[in-house]
Amino acid sequence: MKKILGPLRRGVEKYQMIKPGDRIAVGLSGGKDSTALLVAMKRFQYFSPVPFELEGITLDMGFGGMDLTPLIDLCARLDIPYTIKKTLIGPIVFEERQEKNPCSLCARMKRGALHDLAIERGCRTIALGHHADDAIETFFLSLFYEGRINTFSPVTYLDRKDITLIRPLIFVKERDIIGDPEMKALPVIQSTCPANGYTKREDIKIMIKNLRKTMPDLDDRVLGAIQNKEQLNLWF
Repeated sequence: MKKILGPLRRGVEKYQMIKPGDRIAVGLSGGKDSTALLVAMKRFQYFSPVPFELEGITLDMGFGGMDLTPLIDLCARLDIPYTIKKTLIGPIVFEERQEKNPCSLCARMKRGALHDLAIERGCRTIALGHHADDAIETFFLSLFYEGRINTFSPVTYLDRKDITLIRPLIFVKERDIIGDPEMKALPVIQSTCPANGYTKREDIKIMIKNLRKTMPDLDDRVLGAIQNKEQLNLWF
């Protein structure tokens, strides 16, 4: 896991993501990234100079058809407390509201429910599985669809709820998660969301994939620009 743990430690230390005694809730969706984050954070816990506790939390979106047993078993093997909270977010968005653009409303409702669940579990820090590729995709999404230069931050403090969001995988590349033998053995639970795979983010993923063919250093250049204090200054 060298290509995951090294960048993870770099991100945690550079942006001071963890304070001594933090109870960190890892948001688990069932996808490869959040599951990889959970395992990497457990491994990091052994040699981290800052002591912290871990929990796993998942929102059952109410779509049905998702068997979370593999996550329950994984958390048990890792000796990590795990909580699943049932919600009706899916039916509200897709059946009651019948949103033409459901992703925005769903994301807002999911964020609020996830924050509340973490607080219920006594966690004031939430770790999310966004990696370097996600940061680049969000940068282009904001530029092309919102007309602004923006992406998410490695650390975000939400004063209204007094919680902090951290993204320890911020310097980890998606290909290193996919290519890691240990990560390949982890359970991946397919999303049953009706909009899965039909989003603007998927279009951006395809665009970036094509750009990489002629610009192999695209990722490093965009991440460098995002971190440049004298230019975009997005992460400072």
